[in-house]
Amino acid sequence: MLLAVTSGATDAIGFLALGGAFASVMTGNMVITGVGAATGDGSLIVLAVSAIVSFVVGCAVGARLAGLPQSGDPVWPAAVTRALAVQTALTVVLSIAWWVTGPERGETVRLILLGGHALALGLQSSTVQRFGAGGLSTTYLTGTLTGLVVRLATGGGVRSVGRNAALLLGLIGGAALGAVLTAKAWALAPLTQLVPLVLVLALGMVLTTSSKRLERITRQADH
Repeated sequence: MLLAVTSGATDAIGFLALGGAFASVMTGNMVITGVGAATGDGSLIVLAVSAIVSFVVGCAVGARLAGLPQSGDPVWPAAVTRALAVQTALTVVLSIAWWVTGPERGETVRLILLGGHALALGLQSSTVQRFGAGGLSTTYLTGTLTGLVVRLATGGGVRSVGRNAALLLGLIGGAALGAVLTAKAWALAPLTQLVPLVLVLALGMVLTTSSKRLERITRQADH
């Protein structure tokens, strides 16, 4: 849910302050690319395509860092923590760039910042796949919404859609907070991305340490 907050905030900031494209909603960026092609708006095409390419690169990096689900994986694999640490470091750099360039930043800077955030969310998107949970995503949530509706429409109780609802609320809440701060207090906007990430990273490090300690105790017991 915290990672979904980061995604929502980043998309809102990108849409409102970095040219009008998204950092994680690649379906929307593909539509924007088509609109740009139909209207002859080259700058719109460049913006959307750069975000798409950056997201794809981020996905590849996240996949290499986090890897695929493995039998015997702990609740929180150490590789997930490492990948999220890279994303957090990248987001810190992008936040510093946001503060240094100020709200009157030029088109090139906006393009670079949007691409950087798309890279970060692409990394997050593929990293989450390490958990091996079908339908689990913290960036593209149309499938999450579909799953929620299908479960409710076919007789599933409210409890059966709790995870889906939490992710959707996280995304919407993050987008709302990111939009408000971008418009009213631009210097605070990056905190909507950084704070949830840092919390997840801290919790992940605790879980990773606990998993390693449990594994060590289990090995000692076996001997």
